[in-house]
Amino acid sequence: MKEKGALRGKTLFITGASRGIGKAIGLRAARDGANVVIAAKTAETHPKLAGTVFTAAEEIHAAGGKALACTVDIRFEAQVRAAVEQAIARFGGIDILVNNASAIQLTGTLETPMKRFDLMHQINTRGTFLASQACIPHLKKAPNPHILNISPPLNLEARWFAPHVAYTMAKYGMSLCVLGMSEELRDRGVAVNALWPRTVIATAAVENLLGGDETVRRSRKPEIVADAAYAILTRDSRSCTGNFFIDEEVLRAEGVTDLTPYSVVPGSDLLADFFL
Repeated sequence: MKEKGALRGKTLFITGASRGIGKAIGLRAARDGANVVIAAKTAETHPKLAGTVFTAAEEIHAAGGKALACTVDIRFEAQVRAAVEQAIARFGGIDILVNNASAIQLTGTLETPMKRFDLMHQINTRGTFLASQACIPHLKKAPNPHILNISPPLNLEARWFAPHVAYTMAKYGMSLCVLGMSEELRDRGVAVNALWPRTVIATAAVENLLGGDETVRRSRKPEIVADAAYAILTRDSRSCTGNFFIDEEVLRAEGVTDLTPYSVVPGSDLLADFFL
């Protein structure tokens, strides 16, 4: 892995960073002394979801970074653009955008209420497009600008759609942003990549929606995605773009051979992610 400090002074705008993978990416950057904009919806403690934008900001500070907590519902354009402007006013620019905010419901067509369909598409696909649109003018001014979408590799096989077509469409919308924007922004030197975990990651969604404690025990920690993201975000933006990365492949390319410490329960039979 690269030497500590590669992201020192860089500003990351991370959606959904109050917990889980988004917060882990922020904490990894904070250890370098980065500035982290926490753009997330949770401002008050939730009975089933640990963490708020403010507790995440405290953790960023404790890890060695500077934090800006922005209460943002990514469905609303004015809130996203206001958060971007706050970031510019506070830190003077944006170097990295991480589109991490996501909504999930793994149900079939008849079992998916249109309200939930709309939520997933508004947050996953539209939210990614909106945050990118708001940040790109500032990213263009950065020396090594990156957009990283936490979304799966594109694979247009029916088996990835059949069990939960609405959710797959919404996540693939994020990946289609990578496909298009990486080429659109190539000449401007703005990297656009996707990152997805090989295994299930222990997050609130897994604990509350996708199997509970047993699934968590067979998962990896969010830190594996954060370390892979760090490796990508510290690469040259002009030569590293348009990729659909898998976390453990990124780390192996960085020379990390032992992935055991990332397991919630070392030695457990890990569950593969359902998009891979």
